[in-house]
Amino acid sequence: MKVKVLGCSGAELPGYNPPAFLIDGTILLDAGTIGTSLKEGSQWEIRDILISHAHLDHIKAIPFLADNIIIKQKHHSVTVFGMSSTLADLRKHLLNDRLWPDFTRISASINPVLRLKNIRDGKPFRVHGYSVTAYAVSHTVPAVGYIIRDENTGRTLLYTGDTGPTERIWRHAADVHAAIIEVSFPNDMEKLARMTGHLTPDLLKGELEKMKRIPERVYVTHPKPQYIRQIRKEISAMGKKTGVTIEILKDGETYKV
Repeated sequence: MKVKVLGCSGAELPGYNPPAFLIDGTILLDAGTIGTSLKEGSQWEIRDILISHAHLDHIKAIPFLADNIIIKQKHHSVTVFGMSSTLADLRKHLLNDRLWPDFTRISASINPVLRLKNIRDGKPFRVHGYSVTAYAVSHTVPAVGYIIRDENTGRTLLYTGDTGPTERIWRHAADVHAAIIEVSFPNDMEKLARMTGHLTPDLLKGELEKMKRIPERVYVTHPKPQYIRQIRKEISAMGKKTGVTIEILKDGETYKV
């Protein structure tokens, strides 16, 4: 399983893109960034998008992808998976024919450009050779993380999306080979992190201790660019103290699971 990082930042600044991870060129995990990082030909390969929650930095590239598909008259649909409340927010607040056209009704052929498909917490579903299960995490709006298993290789990726200290997803993470876990703030901003449903390096340490087995690879996503140096220093110190190899993801890089 190869994961290309289109964006992995907790804010948008030059050189720092919102979260989006392209799995094996076809499945997008969150959609804060697409068109600014992928050439047209690669955009057409995206057929499925897994959304963790409805905050703008995780969904804002979906309307532009849909618009590109219509402009190029591509005759295919992209399926957007999410919890019912997340998809309801997408319909009501974004694809509402006011902020943006409703591409769940607009099509370049007999099929709409976007299909919205409800998923349920803890219930596995299949996406083109992958088994995917969503588990609720702790954030300021309804949110899930995902455990994604490649049915051909058996390799498994855990992605938290945005979360503060949480419980449920870790109980199902015993056989995970790699984990992408958010850390948004440095340790001295723990109060704000907890208030906004995010993690610090110290809080990450506590979350890793909830896992029965630490994954082979632990990657950090969603750091605020304004504090990236401090977060990097604290992550490095935490890794040395615990013996866990932890790497902060970089935009544009591809990682193996």
